[in-house]
Amino acid sequence: MTKQLKHVSIAVIKELIRFLKWRKIDWRKLFLAGAVMSIAGIVLPTVLLAYRPNIRFDRSHINKLSYQWLNGSIQHVPSAPFDSLSSSIKAKESPAVLHRRPRRRQNTDMLKVVPPPPRKPVSARLQRYLRSLSPHEALVYAKREVEHAPLVDNNGSYLYAPVFRNVSVFQRSYELMEMILKVYNYRDGKKPIFHQPHLNGIYASEGWFMRFMESNREFVTKDPEKAHLFYLPYSSRQLELALYKKNSHNLRPLVIFLRDYVSMLASKYPFWNRTRGSDHFLVACHDWGPFATTGHVELRDNTIKALCNADLNENFVVGRDVSLPETTIRTVRKPLRYIGGGIRVSQRPILAFFAGKMHGRVRPRLLKYWRNKDEDMKIYGSLPGRIARNMSYIRHMKSSKYCICPMGYEVNSPRIVEAIYYECVPVIIADNFVLPLSEVLEWSAFSVTVAEADIPKLKEILLAIPLKRYLKMLMNAKMVQRHFLWNPSPVRYDMFHMILHSIWYSRLNQIQIPQS
Repeated sequence: MTKQLKHVSIAVIKELIRFLKWRKIDWRKLFLAGAVMSIAGIVLPTVLLAYRPNIRFDRSHINKLSYQWLNGSIQHVPSAPFDSLSSSIKAKESPAVLHRRPRRRQNTDMLKVVPPPPRKPVSARLQRYLRSLSPHEALVYAKREVEHAPLVDNNGSYLYAPVFRNVSVFQRSYELMEMILKVYNYRDGKKPIFHQPHLNGIYASEGWFMRFMESNREFVTKDPEKAHLFYLPYSSRQLELALYKKNSHNLRPLVIFLRDYVSMLASKYPFWNRTRGSDHFLVACHDWGPFATTGHVELRDNTIKALCNADLNENFVVGRDVSLPETTIRTVRKPLRYIGGGIRVSQRPILAFFAGKMHGRVRPRLLKYWRNKDEDMKIYGSLPGRIARNMSYIRHMKSSKYCICPMGYEVNSPRIVEAIYYECVPVIIADNFVLPLSEVLEWSAFSVTVAEADIPKLKEILLAIPLKRYLKMLMNAKMVQRHFLWNPSPVRYDMFHMILHSIWYSRLNQIQIPQS
């Protein structure tokens, strides 16, 4: 089109020169020709610029639709790519606007952790006194201090009193742990079963604890004579991966391996035999964690076991053993990803939600009574793809008032901690389950426990909870969240420290204070 216009212009100019040479000038025709050429020179380039195919238009302009009411119905009218001629010129003059890349969104899927207060300074006199005590004497001192813990003013404190059984006792015990506790990590044992933490999946708790325990400088000592506790740094998950033959249903090799390891420590070092293993501890999140200890009597009956499978029917002893929170870590580099962000209660459309695989005795019964039975109860097996495409599993939890946490093969379930992460009140269905960190946390303040026999009355039970009480539970669930976090580096009162404190607290429970 531009070339044709150029040829026409040249022809007109030549014709004009010929007329000027041989004829009289007709000024009217000359003026008219000039006017036509001027208009063509302005309008045609403008139109060509507006519709050149190599210009990138904003798709929002192209797809923009206007709607007009017409006889009570909506008429669908696509709008032009530019509102006016001036807009097309403006688009040409500032092409950077058309080609500008969208700004990267800030990373909002990571939880901003509220920093805890720093440790209280310890007087030099008290430090000298504690250093003068033997490990046993230091534990006796700590036991007395905890039993006479002063009441604390919890207003404005980092520790939120409603989520604790006794916040004064917990705070004093925690402070004493920071002042006194020393742990000796055994170096014996080869990878991958020992010293190689498994950091992702539903058994990640044991791996993250091992990772931080072996790299810790605050609580770890290289001198076993100064230790109050001894850590057996093995992974029950790695033990399964290394020794269990798939579908064999034979756990004996795991039991024998752990028995032989403890026997080797008892023969090589004097520390096990001094207390028959009562000052030793292990951390195991795999379902087979309790069974793997049964080959060695003292390991089974004396050692402090932090277990996800905290089942009263499987040799779990309240007061000695510790219920370990089962946490799912999806991204090792971002353990806090997607945590928080529950929507307003008034905008949560779901009363109760569950989705998961069908195993164990409770989940099939849950689906029998509630799958596709009530619009308020979103109870599924594995979350269907057609539903997940519109609303993810995590978004379901953040949009629900209650999150159902039934046991699987064993009493524990990672959904309990997930519900706390995603700000949904957990509903726990698992008889004989000792709830995680229950020696210090008051679970009734931020969760609901339903007996397995009451599954048919589940909705009735949830609706009977007054709104005021529900709002308190939800607030408490948000406040207790900080104690269940695996931070990239440990922070006071987080999951690592809460587990270590529960083990420390269990050790204090075993100490007998001599009568004066």
